[in-house]
Amino acid sequence: MEYLDFELPIKELNEQLDKCQIIGEESDVDVTDTCKNIEKKLEETKKEIYGNLNAWQRVQLSRHPNRPYTLDYINAICGDTFLELFGDRGVKDDKAMIGGLGKIGDQSFMFIGQQKGTNTKTRQYRNFGMANPEGYRKALRLMRMAEKFNVPVVTFVDTPGAYPGLEAEERGQGEAIARNIFEMFRIKVPIIVIIVGEGASGGALGIGVGDKVFMLENTWYSVISPESCSSILFRSWEYKEIAADALKLTSVDMKKNHLIDDVIPEPLGGAHYDRAATFETVKKTIVKTYNELSKKNINTLIDERMDKYAKMGEFSE
Repeated sequence: MEYLDFELPIKELNEQLDKCQIIGEESDVDVTDTCKNIEKKLEETKKEIYGNLNAWQRVQLSRHPNRPYTLDYINAICGDTFLELFGDRGVKDDKAMIGGLGKIGDQSFMFIGQQKGTNTKTRQYRNFGMANPEGYRKALRLMRMAEKFNVPVVTFVDTPGAYPGLEAEERGQGEAIARNIFEMFRIKVPIIVIIVGEGASGGALGIGVGDKVFMLENTWYSVISPESCSSILFRSWEYKEIAADALKLTSVDMKKNHLIDDVIPEPLGGAHYDRAATFETVKKTIVKTYNELSKKNINTLIDERMDKYAKMGEFSE
């Protein structure tokens, strides 16, 4: 387990607990009470730390290297029923954007999402979860396929942003994202969006329009990352914590401002502390939400989808 800077007290207690257990195993000393006291202190420390996280700490948790990624959710939810589909039928297959058909019970879904890598090699292979235009065009192709066969769409958002390279701009990065946003309003099947990690800028919005949008508890969703915001406003990354707080990018802030529909709770410490529980919670959320959306007439669903986004950004003079 890797620890973030604010998790160091937890690391120290875990190390103490491990040493205590080793002493008990390797000697005749009864360390039961000592271990229980450490475990009690550990639980109290976790509740204190994770119960008072600021915006920047939640950003750090969303980037935790042990945190599950899109394929982890899909494989856990669908098992061996997931069939990955490739290519945008124009340029190539973008490895940062994955998608395919999978089943939850007897119901088929089209799963789409950004995929990050788990080590240096796979991060380069997945381009750190930053999709090129062909990735967003692949996503749109799969959504249209889902519409054709009346299969609901589930998207998992986890990206630091769309790829900003020259070649991406030459192939129409802005147009690809804008086209996806435009078309997702009109896709005639239920669309469920879940932000499972980072939800940055247009890269997230390119697969982020849905009938229901959820955020896992320790994720963020914003037009810009705290570091980039800090560098623009203060010409330095040193003020990223101030920027994170000002951007109101946490799941609680997004729910309060009516920009998402609900927050999916995570295990104490984050999704990586209990992956199985997180996967089960996300699965239940998808099933429950689909059962609600499937009861609605498709024209009503699209009208409500459009109205939902049209009401965002209320202001008073």
